[in-house]
Amino acid sequence: MSTNSNAWKVNFASDNVGGAAPEILAALGEAASGFAMPYGNDDLTEKFRRMAAETFETELAAYPVATGTAANSIALSTLSPPYGVIYCHEGAHIEEDECAAPEFYIGGGKLTVLGGADGKFTAEALATKLGDPSAASGVHHAQPAAVSITQLTEKGTAYSLDEIRAIADVAHAHGLKLHMDGARFANAVNALGCSPAEATWKSGVDVLSFGATKNGAFAAEAVIFFDPALAGDVEFRRKRGGHLFSKMRFLSAQLCAYLENGNWLRYAANANRAAKVLADGLSGLPGVELLHPVDGNEIFARISASVHQALRAAGCQYYAFGEAPDGSVGIRLVTAFNTGDAETGHFLDAARAGAKGAAA
Repeated sequence: MSTNSNAWKVNFASDNVGGAAPEILAALGEAASGFAMPYGNDDLTEKFRRMAAETFETELAAYPVATGTAANSIALSTLSPPYGVIYCHEGAHIEEDECAAPEFYIGGGKLTVLGGADGKFTAEALATKLGDPSAASGVHHAQPAAVSITQLTEKGTAYSLDEIRAIADVAHAHGLKLHMDGARFANAVNALGCSPAEATWKSGVDVLSFGATKNGAFAAEAVIFFDPALAGDVEFRRKRGGHLFSKMRFLSAQLCAYLENGNWLRYAANANRAAKVLADGLSGLPGVELLHPVDGNEIFARISASVHQALRAAGCQYYAFGEAPDGSVGIRLVTAFNTGDAETGHFLDAARAGAKGAAA
């Protein structure tokens, strides 16, 4: 994987470390020529909307934005009043990593978290939470407004279609809408082996934050409403939030190239394949323990001090956390659309060398 620094031979810190796919760069170059109407009134933005409707096999409303945080926050702000509650997993990106942006865009609001193994909460846990009389007991309490799930989760796992349907059924029974944070949605679709429609509205998802940046785009996401009537005042919220780009065609050009010829799923398939190579190679090595199922392009593991040292010495970058007294650490590896066999091979060779020290 090429980077802008020679400090690391391979970099699995995030799928954000990857560059942009050639098809997307070419589309940006083409969009740069000539003239186009501003603020989304251009042909490419209209083309993206048509392509999104074809991809998801339904009428929808789609709004390009530049970041995943904006996509999540603008989506949720259309579903919740300032006194609303959004239910999510305790490790969700909107809870842990978005600097209270959802609450900022909503103009208030409250995130209420649910626990659950492997980054997922269950329909039963949501039903229990919503069944608590204090969940909506009058003017003294924030009122339930929406449910949000992350797909892939922050632990790299995927909600199954049955799990999504069950959560959607509980949410809808309580009059709530279901939002999906799909920053790694393409990886989830590939992992599930289903259609985009089956992974979303056919399973009860009302609004999707459709991610592209982590999977080969330069900077492009979209908020997708599977019932256009739900979009409400989203255009005003997008403008007020600073994501109504004057030259919107440059976001839309990326999204069109992303969807064209199934590029987005091909990119995700490569990332998932590379993660499987890493997971299979690490599994069973002395001093290595996988912490969660590997459904997509993220791997969480605990590695011994000798494996960690060998990887660092070999120029392998990744996030490390939770160092234990014995020197072992937790690590997160994320593969990208352009991760190749040379990168995974280098990493595994170093890990095997370190594992010999762990076994000694």
